[in-house]
Amino acid sequence: MVLVAVWFWIMVPRMAQDSFGLPASYLTPFQRFSYSGQILLAQKDLLSPRDSNGVPITFSVEPGESVNSIAFRLEQEGVIRDAPSFRLFLIYAGLDTGIQAGTYELNPALSAIEIAYSIQDATSREVKFVLLGGWRAEEVAAALVAYGLPIDVSKFMDLVSSPQKLDIPSEYKSLSTLEGFLGSGEYMISRTTDEKTALIQFVQGFDEAMTPELRSGFAQQGLSLEEAVILASIVQREAMDRIELPTIASVFYNRLAIGMKLDSDPTVQYAVGTDTHGGPWWKNSLTRDDLNLDSPYNTYLYTGLPPGAICNPSREALKAVAFPAQTPYLYFRAACDGSFRHKFAETYEEHLQNACP
Repeated sequence: MVLVAVWFWIMVPRMAQDSFGLPASYLTPFQRFSYSGQILLAQKDLLSPRDSNGVPITFSVEPGESVNSIAFRLEQEGVIRDAPSFRLFLIYAGLDTGIQAGTYELNPALSAIEIAYSIQDATSREVKFVLLGGWRAEEVAAALVAYGLPIDVSKFMDLVSSPQKLDIPSEYKSLSTLEGFLGSGEYMISRTTDEKTALIQFVQGFDEAMTPELRSGFAQQGLSLEEAVILASIVQREAMDRIELPTIASVFYNRLAIGMKLDSDPTVQYAVGTDTHGGPWWKNSLTRDDLNLDSPYNTYLYTGLPPGAICNPSREALKAVAFPAQTPYLYFRAACDGSFRHKFAETYEEHLQNACP
């Protein structure tokens, strides 16, 4: 009996190692023996795929999710045969502590062992990309590259100017540019995505944000969707504090109502673009020459809205244009208290009085 016990004590871990690889180094001898025996009994569930003809499915592991929860969901979604045996193998191999949160493409045609190693990859199949309200299309493209995605900026910008080449709703295909129609917010983007796929995803994000309530608000203000986006893009770039968005929108509505030029610095910044020294896309200090730049985007020279959006506005800016504050203001300038807010005025005289000492 003693010899048999010794044989089992030696051979069970060795057989498990032959089939499943080395155990975790931190397991005690008893744990190694126990887990080895249990996974050997579950060989079929661990070494045979759930469905040899299976197709990949998207599976997300949440941050801090327990091994039990992950294993149960994998079985429930048809990826592995048996959750308990999968959990046992993870512990045996020391893989239970290395599971990475993220989104994965997992195929039921793989064995549970292969699935276990697939979810150890620290590089998720997708990346969480945040498109900030106020970015122009060039900034979006640059951010995608910075996130490590294989995006060609020139191809991206060519497609921004050619919406008809994308599989998007017809109302967006007819636009001359997608500037302004790339929805702000968080996106999960495949690390292998291309320019078309990324743009389609952003336009879908914008379209989802266009609720009937918002569209109705634009119509009540007498604006088409494109006009509303153009105005929202200007409001977005003018506001440093989101609480001021509806008030700034009201100023521009009041100017438009009396045929007054919008006189918006960001429209000139957009027209100027990056300076000759390779500076930022939004030139901080505009010169007299900049303000005299003959561009349809220069609202110091031309009345009405510019021909296109100057950035991709946030949902808050779009909402401010749909439902602006009701004010008598025609002017605003930065406050002098470092609050990043503005002082508003009804008359030009008041506007001058609001200047910093």
